[in-house]
Amino acid sequence: MKIIQNPWRGKALPDDILNEIPMPSTDADAVEMLLQQCPSAGETPLVKASGLPGAVWIKDERARMGLGSFKALGAAYVIACEAVETEVEDLSSALTGRTYVTASAGNHGMSVAAGARIFGADAVIYLADTVPESFANRLRDKGARVVREGAEYETSVEAAMKAAEDNDWILLSDTSWPGYVMRPHRLMEGYLAMAAEATRQMPVVPTHIFLQAGVGGLAGACAAFFRKAWGDAPQILVVEPSEAPALQAAIEAGHFVTAEGGVSSMGRLDCKEASLIALKGLSRDADAFVTVTEAEAADVLPELASQSLATTESGGAGVAALRLMDLPEDAVSLCILSEMAQ
Repeated sequence: MKIIQNPWRGKALPDDILNEIPMPSTDADAVEMLLQQCPSAGETPLVKASGLPGAVWIKDERARMGLGSFKALGAAYVIACEAVETEVEDLSSALTGRTYVTASAGNHGMSVAAGARIFGADAVIYLADTVPESFANRLRDKGARVVREGAEYETSVEAAMKAAEDNDWILLSDTSWPGYVMRPHRLMEGYLAMAAEATRQMPVVPTHIFLQAGVGGLAGACAAFFRKAWGDAPQILVVEPSEAPALQAAIEAGHFVTAEGGVSSMGRLDCKEASLIALKGLSRDADAFVTVTEAEAADVLPELASQSLATTESGGAGVAALRLMDLPEDAVSLCILSEMAQ
């Protein structure tokens, strides 16, 4: 485990590439109002775990809207907003004729596929070779067309961008870059429903919050909302794989960088470039950036499974970092179990 303190806390990273990038939204009300119209929506539970330093509360996202992860709140929310904006009476066909395309490590693609199917659109999902075939089959079951492209996530992102341009499809990425911020900003806004639920469910204000990050959407959205709700009271720690420290490396360098590393077993977090919206927000809101090794991420899984909290190395990365910290006995921590076991 490697920990660095954030020297930009409260200020944001002074990088020119971030000048035109918006901060993450904190408007959870808009998200929750739309979710109230969805029959499959509902709060996910907050569970108290045992055998970990201090008191630990875990927001369990494994059953979110039947899609297996918090990502159900992201792309599907963007697509739902665009369906409502058509003002047609029958929303089930509101987006007929549109095709949404994206690259995914699995769960984001599920959200795109499910959202497109609900509102009459098509979905094309690009996957890198590292994504398990089980994810590809789940995407096909949701009606998506799956295209394999490249040995790593970044290559599949480039392929999805090219496909969008070549075919006049709608690119719906969960990351952002200069000139592409509107949809990923709204996508991150969808994650605020999870953060708002957690603030209502927590019995006390936490002293520590552990947020795992790939491109940083979950961490960036939740950190922004938790600062709005709880101010400076919690210490917010962002957790990444040691093989993909995109956010930590940028914080250390003082500017956006592409991280270097091998393929991580934390597949949904194995992203070498951070979303610029997330990087800007987290450079302001996070207190520290933590990386965990492959072994450290795996070691926590039996403990979680023994408490009926089975997940993957990606889903339990925040808990893995917490487990290695020297926290005081009176610490009260909040973690997010972001996906179900595969």
